[in-house]
Amino acid sequence: MQFTVPHHLGREEVRRRMQGLPGEIQRHIPGGMAQVTSDWPSEDRMDMAIGAMGQSLSGHLDIEDAQVVYTFDLPPSLGFIEPMIRGAVEKVGRKMLT
Repeated sequence: MQFTVPHHLGREEVRRRMQGLPGEIQRHIPGGMAQVTSDWPSEDRMDMAIGAMGQSLSGHLDIEDAQVVYTFDLPPSLGFIEPMIRGAVEKVGRKMLT
């Protein structure tokens, strides 16, 4: 699963705002049963791991000049919740970048 969220901010400001993304995603996943962790292996990439309902998925976001590119690897068993995950991450990402 991959999608982009456009922005009109500098990369430094996007990085600052994205620091809070894991906590925001966690609050938007129904049931309060999700665990979201993150790591910054490079200046413009944040790796994330999301665990919920006994399943886990991993992904990352790449900060570019005019957009943030989100990429998540969904196991086949979680394909049915792709719209929920995409919606939660995209909604939070847009909110944080406006």
